Amino acid sequence: MDFRFTQEQQQFADSLRRWTEKDYSFEHRKKIIQSEAGVSAAAWTTLAELGATALAVPEEQGGLNGSAIDMMIVMKELGRGLVVEPFFATVLGAEFLKQSGGHGILEQVAAGNVKLACALNERESGHDLFDIATSAEASGGDYVLNGEKTVVLHGAQADVLIVSARTGGGQRDQDGISLFIVPASMAGLTRCDYRTFDGQRAADITFSNVRLPAAALLGQLGEGWNVLDAVADYGVALLCAEAIGVMEAANAATLEYLKTREQFGVPIGTFQVLQHRMADMYMQLEQARAITTLAVATVSSPDADERRRTVSAAKVRVGQAAKFIGQQTVQMHGGMGMTDELQAAHCFKRLTAIELTLGDTDHHLARFIARPAFMQAA
Repeated sequence: MDFRFTQEQQQFADSLRRWTEKDYSFEHRKKIIQSEAGVSAAAWTTLAELGATALAVPEEQGGLNGSAIDMMIVMKELGRGLVVEPFFATVLGAEFLKQSGGHGILEQVAAGNVKLACALNERESGHDLFDIATSAEASGGDYVLNGEKTVVLHGAQADVLIVSARTGGGQRDQDGISLFIVPASMAGLTRCDYRTFDGQRAADITFSNVRLPAAALLGQLGEGWNVLDAVADYGVALLCAEAIGVMEAANAATLEYLKTREQFGVPIGTFQVLQHRMADMYMQLEQARAITTLAVATVSSPDADERRRTVSAAKVRVGQAAKFIGQQTVQMHGGMGMTDELQAAHCFKRLTAIELTLGDTDHHLARFIARPAFMQAA
C-alpha cells in the first residue's frame, strides 16, 4: 500500500499550513479564544473558501468527496496550527449524514453555511456511547425528545445537531438506538456554552419535550448503533491525525527553545541528555504517525472488527506518544512550559483533551484486547 501523498494532497496541505502560519498565528489564536464567541467567523469563511468544508461532503451534495486520507491531511494541519474552529464537529456530523443515506443539508455544509455538532455523550455514560438515557418517544407521527447531552463539542456554535436517543431497549443496549437531526433553534432545546481547558468550546444541551417530525430520523428506527460505532471510529482516526499535527508543533517549539535558551554560556540544546530526549520525542511521533496512517486507511473497511481493532490500536499508541511528548515539552521548557504565554502549554492541553475524546487510552486498550465477534462465535 502506497502511503505517499499525491501532488494535489500535498498542495492542499501546504495551503492550509500557509494560512495557519500567516493568518492564524499563536497570538491571533489567543485573541479568538478570549473573545466572547470563542471562534472566528473569518477563519471559518477561509476554511470554506479553501474547500475544507466541501472535502467532507459527497459530490452529489456539492462537495469534493474527499477520502479519509484527505481528511487526515486537513486535521493534521489544523492540529499543527492549534485551530479552535468547529471543523471536527462539523465533519463528524457530516459523516453521520453520509452513513445514514445522505441529507439535503450537506450542500449547505459543503458551502460553509451550516455548522454541525454531535450530541452523543451523557453525564453517566463515560466513554460508552451506547449508554443512552435520552429518549425519543413516538407521538402522533412525530418524536418527542427528552434528556441531556454533555460536553458536546461546539454544541453552542452549531446550527444543526446530530443526536443519539433511545427508542427502545434498556439504557445500555446497543439495540434500540436511533439517530436524529435536530435544528438548534427547536423549541425546548437549551444550550449551556463554555470554554474547555484546551481553548475549544463545548456545551451541555437539554432537550425538554422537543417535538421532531418523522423526517428527523436518520436511518432505520432503533438500528443506529452500527452507524454510531462506525462514525465514532472515523472521528477517532481524525483525532489521531490532529494529534500528529499538535505533536509536530510541540516538537518544533521544543527544538527551537533548546537552540535559543542558554545556560552556562551555551545553548541547552548542546547538552547530550536533552538531545536524547528530543530523539525519543521524534521516535514517538513517527510511530504514532505510522499507525495513524494505517488507521485512517482502514477506517472505511467493511470488516467492522478490523476497523475497531486498528482504530483502537492507533488511539492507544497516539495517546502514549502524546503523553510522552507533552510531558517532555513542558519539562524541557522549564517552568515557562506551563504558562499560557507559550505555545508549549497549549499543545500539552490540546493533546490531553484529544486523549479524553471518544475514548481514552484505557478504554481503547480494553476494546482492542476484547475478542472479535468471529472469535466469540467460534
